[in-house]
Amino acid sequence: MLPKLATPKYDMIVPSTGESITYRPYVVREEKVLLIAMESESDIAIENAVTDIIKLCVESPIKVEDLTNFDVEFMFVTLRSKSVGEGIKVSSKCTECEESNEHKIDLEKIKVKNLEDAVDKHIKLEGDISIDIAWPSMKNKLTQAERKTGTETIINMAAKSLDIIYSGEEIFNAKDSSMKERVGFIESLTTDQFEKVINVISEAPTLTYNLEYKCKKCGSDNKTELNGLSDFFQ
Repeated sequence: MLPKLATPKYDMIVPSTGESITYRPYVVREEKVLLIAMESESDIAIENAVTDIIKLCVESPIKVEDLTNFDVEFMFVTLRSKSVGEGIKVSSKCTECEESNEHKIDLEKIKVKNLEDAVDKHIKLEGDISIDIAWPSMKNKLTQAERKTGTETIINMAAKSLDIIYSGEEIFNAKDSSMKERVGFIESLTTDQFEKVINVISEAPTLTYNLEYKCKKCGSDNKTELNGLSDFFQ
């Protein structure tokens, strides 16, 4: 029987809860799942692979489906930094000449933007009607069918972010309503009301890294902000 390799253990803090959890680096069999998903260029496949890897590598009791999107993004980047090295290569086009510049960034310097900011997720619509917004979570991630167009993506994302609806003394928990009902509610908003909802959702915490470099072709100074997993794993 072949010997088994010892696997190191590490601790990390879940951004949204402050909970400390224990994890191990992912190994080749798990990275294979991720690489196959990335080759497919399917957002759904990549999200599923990331979720599966977290479930396999986190040894503390935790429900990945209940985590916010930014929790999952942060946890995966932390896992990756211990699994395949702390640096990854990303490409960015110069804002002046559009030359593609490749850079190596330190995963341990990636932060969660807006985490400490107090965002008011209660929105007054009209009269005695108001709503509470919840940060997008893995439980409420969009299906492929809900991402057919940019407009449908935004509307469905807003519908899934509905948490509580207040109408006078009545309180409605959005999760008790069907997706069709929630979409209907969002589509009944005025343009100004809808913009308020999107503005709050846009303030959700996200992975961020400030990239500064001098273009290798024209020498121009560039500053850009990377946000979310898609920016870090191009």
